[in-house]
Amino acid sequence: MPATRLSKTAAHDHASRVFDLDAMSLRELNQALHRLTPGSNETAWEVLNPKGSHSVAVGVDQPVSIDVRGSVGYYCGGMNDGAAITVHGSAGPGVGENMMSGSITIKGDASQYAGATGRGGLLVIEGNASSRCGISMKGIDIVVHGNIGHMSAFMAQSGNLVVLGDAGDALGDSIYEARLFVRGKVNSLGADCIAKEMRTEHLELLQGLLDRAGVTGVKPAEFKRYGSARTLYNFNIDNADAY
Repeated sequence: MPATRLSKTAAHDHASRVFDLDAMSLRELNQALHRLTPGSNETAWEVLNPKGSHSVAVGVDQPVSIDVRGSVGYYCGGMNDGAAITVHGSAGPGVGENMMSGSITIKGDASQYAGATGRGGLLVIEGNASSRCGISMKGIDIVVHGNIGHMSAFMAQSGNLVVLGDAGDALGDSIYEARLFVRGKVNSLGADCIAKEMRTEHLELLQGLLDRAGVTGVKPAEFKRYGSARTLYNFNIDNADAY
């Protein structure tokens, strides 16, 4: 077992297990997380000095909390299935890729394709997200406090993308049944993505997502909803120019 030091935190009644990546390898961290079994009392983890490391806390499948004290590289929290991961910094491409359940919170910005192919859980980005945020999302909920880049929610199948700021070009290109809520300006909509009516059930859904993401002082009525026009589901010669 790798040597770790223990520290008491106000957030937990028991000691956190602390991995300092200046002293231990990323492989040792991920192996320790993968060895966790149901009912383990090692429920609080802290990662120091990540320094942009790739694949931090990937494949965690137990309901533990993981605080990463610094910025991370590619694919942090990929395939997360139950953990509550908080990155006290920014994240590189693919944070939360193929996430199943649990939550990931990025205190800074996120690079490209945040939450790509995510199937469940909640991804919160408290800064801005780059291009292709939520690409091919399949049930994940994503809340971005800032802006998102171009081609976000490309081929998004299901789930919800909430943006408190602005959205770049080609939002929701080739979208299926995901719901997009944008508070700010949308540069342009992608193929088959249109503005849609914001009904009572959408206002209630959005309020729940804002609450879960810790957003206050913002009202669901300030957002517009976007989704699929459903003209690209099956090939139709009349729509050939749209393909």
